[in-house]
Amino acid sequence: MGALSGIRVLDFGQIYNGPYCGLLMALHGAEVIKIEPPGGERLRYRSTAGIETHEFMMLNSCKKSLVLDLKKERGRTLARELIGKSDVLIENFSPGAAEKIGLGASDVMKANPRLIYASGKGYGSEGPYAQMSAMDLTVQAMSGVISTTGFPDGRPVKAGPAFVDFMGGIHLLAGVAMALFERERTGRGKLVEVSMHDTVYPCLASALGALYNESGREVPERTGNMHSGLAISPYNVYRSQDGWIAIITVAERHFKGVAKTIGHPEITTDLRFSDRLTRIEHMAELDCIIEEWTSRHTRNEVVEALSAEGVPCAPVKSIQEVADDPHLLKRGMIQEVDHPKKGRVRVPASAIRFADGLSTKLEPAPPLGGNTDTVLRDLLGIDEAEIQNMKKEGVVG
Repeated sequence: MGALSGIRVLDFGQIYNGPYCGLLMALHGAEVIKIEPPGGERLRYRSTAGIETHEFMMLNSCKKSLVLDLKKERGRTLARELIGKSDVLIENFSPGAAEKIGLGASDVMKANPRLIYASGKGYGSEGPYAQMSAMDLTVQAMSGVISTTGFPDGRPVKAGPAFVDFMGGIHLLAGVAMALFERERTGRGKLVEVSMHDTVYPCLASALGALYNESGREVPERTGNMHSGLAISPYNVYRSQDGWIAIITVAERHFKGVAKTIGHPEITTDLRFSDRLTRIEHMAELDCIIEEWTSRHTRNEVVEALSAEGVPCAPVKSIQEVADDPHLLKRGMIQEVDHPKKGRVRVPASAIRFADGLSTKLEPAPPLGGNTDTVLRDLLGIDEAEIQNMKKEGVVG
């Protein structure tokens, strides 16, 4: 019994944004029915014909799959009937797409006033950018992420992970949870909208700090691996014998720990490095001194030595290392499920934890339309003959 047990969700989500919101709800006990078009959601078969992509399996554990052709009136009618029996609807269609087929919030909430209508959008439903096409890359560009990523003398670079999509999904979940809580008091649902573009602005705190905190001070938009506002030093990624190490010194004791570890305690009284402001002015010189030491040691040796002095640091891990990360495995964040075609597959659990542990046993992503018959029969009371007729007509699959 998870925290969301008893909540029924219709997940019309696509790619990452909406499906991640639905995944988190499924992992905490909600009944999540993924509504897919004939042929499946685009992410399902994006790279491997006939077998679900790993990305799809990561984002659709513990869901049911129902195939509806929303281009057909009968398909839209079935969708509206299911919406009438659900608590939450998740969609991240392009602006206006849901409204064109009669599944917009104003349409369906009249019939089900208790519905929480969760809409994930690139730029929201209003404002100058509302009608712009929005994918993770384009929102990164519009939000300032790309302009602040990379090195000053290089071209702007996107952030590696598709974090804008996932930020949107996380905020959408928070909005749904708050709306469900409010519904307990009022008995009424509401529209919840999250703009991916909106979610990024608070993440620019360091860069915006450079813009506002010290007027007249020039800070490049791209600072590489240094602090975005160039307000902390040491703060960088340093070479070792077998890779790279990230080191940050927020407090004065951290800097003293670095100085002691690298065998140069005297730099704490060097006028170039004696306080935070002077270290910022001479950060390139300081980084050279630190890297001269780190480059003579392995990642583990550097991390062990600095950690003994309480200095925040970490090795820069490869994707392969993350895939086998012992900490994520120990905490159960990486789980294994049995996929009928791929065998044992690793998928994520929920990063939201309660005192009584993981609330839902993970199951593999459903096969395309694998729950069509049971959903239509159990929720809408449609008999087998009618289901088969609709399959022949291509309404369901």
